[in-house]
Amino acid sequence: MSNPELARRLREARELASVSQQAAADHVGIPRTAITQIEAGNRLVSTMELSKLAELYRRSISWFLAEAQQHDDDVLVALHRLAPGLQEDDAIRFQVDRCVSLCREGVNLETILGREERPGPPVYQEPAPHTVWDAVRQGHKVADQERRRLGLGSAPLPDLAELMVDQGIWASGANLPGTMSGLFLHHPSIGMAILVNAQHPRARRRFSYAHEYAHALFDRDRVANVTTTDNRAERVEQRANAFASAFLLPAEGIDDELRQLGKGQPSRGDVLVFDAATGGSIEGQARPAPNSQTIGFQDVAYIAHRFGVSYEAAAYRLKSLRRVSPAESAELLTPAMQDAGRDYLRALELFDDLEGTDTPQRGTRELRSRIAHLAIEAYRRGEISRGRLLDLSKALDIEGRQLFDLAEVARSA
Repeated sequence: MSNPELARRLREARELASVSQQAAADHVGIPRTAITQIEAGNRLVSTMELSKLAELYRRSISWFLAEAQQHDDDVLVALHRLAPGLQEDDAIRFQVDRCVSLCREGVNLETILGREERPGPPVYQEPAPHTVWDAVRQGHKVADQERRRLGLGSAPLPDLAELMVDQGIWASGANLPGTMSGLFLHHPSIGMAILVNAQHPRARRRFSYAHEYAHALFDRDRVANVTTTDNRAERVEQRANAFASAFLLPAEGIDDELRQLGKGQPSRGDVLVFDAATGGSIEGQARPAPNSQTIGFQDVAYIAHRFGVSYEAAAYRLKSLRRVSPAESAELLTPAMQDAGRDYLRALELFDDLEGTDTPQRGTRELRSRIAHLAIEAYRRGEISRGRLLDLSKALDIEGRQLFDLAEVARSA
């Protein structure tokens, strides 16, 4: 480990943890100038100082001292280094490893078929956010730009996994530890991949897909980015949350829905019309009926369902856009109002659309369907053997005979 590389990692970890140089110096018990010199590579860091900084930055010492990650590193090694919690449960590790292996198989099949390399979405070159405001501003700005680039307008988004795959990113659900909502991977062996926690409700998984998509747009220089409750205060995570909120709940789309509900209009409106008879003007004022513009739990629940997000996400977005006041937002987010919103969705048989969970098979269907399609095409062209096709059927959890019969039909057509 070279001193410049260690210095770079210490600075990166501090910035990600949103810790000032003075706070780091105070925690270690050294002058602030010492932290400056350490991060510039001009001063060595002692073992005790490194231990204290690792604790403050919520990183393991091995994260700082590990050999610099090269592109030929195994992506699973890099992932398990960053997310050691994946190794604590054999079933979780098996499923994550299986998803990564499927992504690798997909890249191999695309290469066999002569497909062009999946370029993925554009990279947005934004400076590292130093404040919450920086993070939110960057996230909102790029969310608007990405919606325009994709031609999505202000309408609710379709299936997020399909959208990710259409952008050249493998996407799948996987059973992850409860504290982990998702992860983004970028490596030559698999391209780009997003895994979200399949055990979370549907609305939360949609938000996680959008959150990890933000990492694909902003933070593609990393082999792996893991989103957990432990790193939620990091600025890049706050930026990804801001992106997801604006990407899923565009301001114009919310205003359209509020207008459809007869809500969100100003408390009064002045009108001024030219008077042809006098050359002067006719003035008037329109006032909505009392309390007609109040946004209630039923409106929040309706918007949440329209855009496929949780009740809480919709309420916070309305507050962020100043469509409700802080006091109104606090009321809408009380347990009683949240329960009323969920009861409203249950009464209309809409609750399961947001809060329901999927089987493991359904959670991985988009990834598996893409790989299966590539496998059948490769067999049809004679690029892979029957034995290789049957091996892939096991990885895809499809009955071997069924996949083989489908591939034979494709070949004979």
